[in-house]
Amino acid sequence: MFTPFQLKPSWKWALLWVMMSSCGQGETTPSTDQPVSSVPTHGFDVVAAFPHDTGSYTQGLIIYKGQLYEGTGQYGASALLKTELSTGRSLQRAGLDKMYFGEGITILNDTLYQLTWKEKKIFVYDLNFKKIRSFEIDKEGWGLTTNGTDLILTNGSGDLFFYAPQTMTLRKVQTVTENGSPSYNLNELEYVDGYVYANQYTYPYVLKIDAATGVVVAKYDLSPLWERCKQQYPNTEVPNGIAYDSEQKKWYVTGKYWPLLFQIQLGH
Repeated sequence: MFTPFQLKPSWKWALLWVMMSSCGQGETTPSTDQPVSSVPTHGFDVVAAFPHDTGSYTQGLIIYKGQLYEGTGQYGASALLKTELSTGRSLQRAGLDKMYFGEGITILNDTLYQLTWKEKKIFVYDLNFKKIRSFEIDKEGWGLTTNGTDLILTNGSGDLFFYAPQTMTLRKVQTVTENGSPSYNLNELEYVDGYVYANQYTYPYVLKIDAATGVVVAKYDLSPLWERCKQQYPNTEVPNGIAYDSEQKKWYVTGKYWPLLFQIQLGH
């Protein structure tokens, strides 16, 4: 069924988007058109499942110093959230003006960064959600993470963009490749131990990317979690949201309008 909300076709993959959307499936059905890949698909185990707000169009998910933060999208509904993991209850919320479509978030040195989509603006906050400043960038914002030095951004293409956090000066562009071909639809991000983990928009995959080379070295198929959420809540949309608790060594994933947030153990 066609989703009533705005979708985000990648400008580099417009033809692919038309092929995927021609049957009127919107973004709620996993695509099966991806070419056969020699990149290994690893499994995962579900450790726990927690409630997640089905009103949250999840764009960014992080755990920082034991606290879960979420960034949500849609015009008129975009927000920053501080959430209680065990219940899914919002502990603090800061909404964006209705002219902004919220995207990925990350935290570096107690400073929170939030992308916007077509507005090409990054908002900067302290951990109490007090806005400190904003930056203009020259591209759409999709996903955001940090390697501890740079902010790493996606714009729906197959590239990772590395920015200096103090000035938003572009330092580096890393093209991501899978089987020697450019990747695409890179969305929400998480950086862990030299690898960038990326949701691939409209697909059930999380790609594991060598941040130094851009090579996709593995992928994880979240289809079982997606199907489980759709059984529980029919308006469930695509997987989007990867968080790693570096202190507890725990992984969490969710998606847009998902009723559940999962703690998982990634296979190798």
